[in-house]
Amino acid sequence: MSSDATRPQIAIAGRHLAKKFGHVQALSDASISVPSGTVVALFGDNGAGKSTFLKLLLGIHQADAGELIIGDKPVVLRSVRDAQRLGVDCVYQDLALAPDLSVVDNMFLGHELTRQGALGWAGFVDRKEMQERADDALRRLSIKLPSLTVAVQELSGGQKQAVAVARAVMWSKTAILMDEPTAALGARQSEIVCDLMRTVAASGLGVLVVSHDLPRVLKVADEVTILWRGKTALEARAADLTVPDVVATMVGYRADEAA
Repeated sequence: MSSDATRPQIAIAGRHLAKKFGHVQALSDASISVPSGTVVALFGDNGAGKSTFLKLLLGIHQADAGELIIGDKPVVLRSVRDAQRLGVDCVYQDLALAPDLSVVDNMFLGHELTRQGALGWAGFVDRKEMQERADDALRRLSIKLPSLTVAVQELSGGQKQAVAVARAVMWSKTAILMDEPTAALGARQSEIVCDLMRTVAASGLGVLVVSHDLPRVLKVADEVTILWRGKTALEARAADLTVPDVVATMVGYRADEAA
């Protein structure tokens, strides 16, 4: 059997990406590959280019050079909608949740289900179906909430993060990108979110996590990519790295030695 037949599909990847904003070279040669069913951590010091990289993978910005891959196929992304149509979604640092709306309404925001027949034409939403689908999505991720009809603002930080992850999983078919998912969370809530990463990957999606939470994310990741001054400085198995290894690469020691 060929190696191509046994290797996992590439959920999402960026190869040799470059991006310049005016006189600022944000990325010059950045690459990352996220296989399906895998958690990949993206580390880098402030200004390394992580945010720009994420925005290129989501179609928010377009690269000046390089190639994007989604589902093993080269793609061109002109907008976030393009990425979403290809099954890629993101859990943003600010979560992008509507605090006054219920859990169900947040999970279907922009994807509301309408009733059958004339009621649907009149704009009536099918709340029963939406609640059943939301409940199923949460159960599949082993997420327990006090109620699906409670306003999101009544939930804890970890519960809000879980809702944001579940919403992304509902509408993703290929990969989920997570931007600082444990920021501002306590230890227990952060562990819950990390458990969710593994659960999502186990469902077959590729998971890319951008984080400064090195010890916790290093434990949950399968692979690690580190950016340094807009370039990929290191790609390695997470099990082969320690936190000091990651920090040393982030601040440029290994990159300097390899130059």
